[in-house]
Amino acid sequence: MSYDKIAYTVEDGVASIRLNDPDTLNAFTLPMLEQLLDALRKAPQEARAVLLSGEGRGFGAGASLVGRDMDMTASERDLGAMIASHYNPMAKAIRDLEIPIVTAVRGPAAGAACALALMGDVIIASDTAYFYQAFRNIALVPDAGSTYLLTRAVGRVRAMQMMMLGEKIPAATALDWGLVTRVVADDVLDAEALALASELANGPKALGMIRRQAWDALDQDFDTSLESERINQRAAGQTSDFVAGVMAFLQKQKPTFTGN
Repeated sequence: MSYDKIAYTVEDGVASIRLNDPDTLNAFTLPMLEQLLDALRKAPQEARAVLLSGEGRGFGAGASLVGRDMDMTASERDLGAMIASHYNPMAKAIRDLEIPIVTAVRGPAAGAACALALMGDVIIASDTAYFYQAFRNIALVPDAGSTYLLTRAVGRVRAMQMMMLGEKIPAATALDWGLVTRVVADDVLDAEALALASELANGPKALGMIRRQAWDALDQDFDTSLESERINQRAAGQTSDFVAGVMAFLQKQKPTFTGN
């Protein structure tokens, strides 16, 4: 697939995916979502970490409202169809990634783009960033995993504040609430995000197991989570990265991991 609504590059083990429609603040269209999904599925075959960001002044404005036909009858308007065909596969592709993902956010992360930004394993925000559940302003409900992510990240009350009042949550508040990993000055966001993604790309294969284990734990009871840890620990212990890590530790050296 050729890309024009995203930019995709791979360098030094990092697959950089950048939403690339800055004139619309990277508003989601069907072509952009299709290209994004393709890149997310391709990245684990070519890289050891993903860096997801937005071109221009904003991470993403959410779904584009341009071209929506408001003359259709109520029964003809099925916005849920696009959720099933495009948004849900995108969210599941990120959840199921076998490699870590860093999201870098500047300016608005609104609507579905807010959910996309918050799906990073490491979320680094510019001091210009804000997170905005704008759905209520156009009489829609949160989608793209927003309800699931927010209630688990900040609790029901704060999630309700974001979703029902439609308040913009600035980067500093997002950090205080535990929505993001760190906040940096806008002019160093790209460099800091790339450094973090590179650090993860040079990490062991176990990082992919850690992220999957954490996602699974959101819905597991304690006994099931313990069993998942046992299964993953067995798999991690069979990697060459484990041997390299132990040998480096014993020799008081920095380990070199290959992702195997």
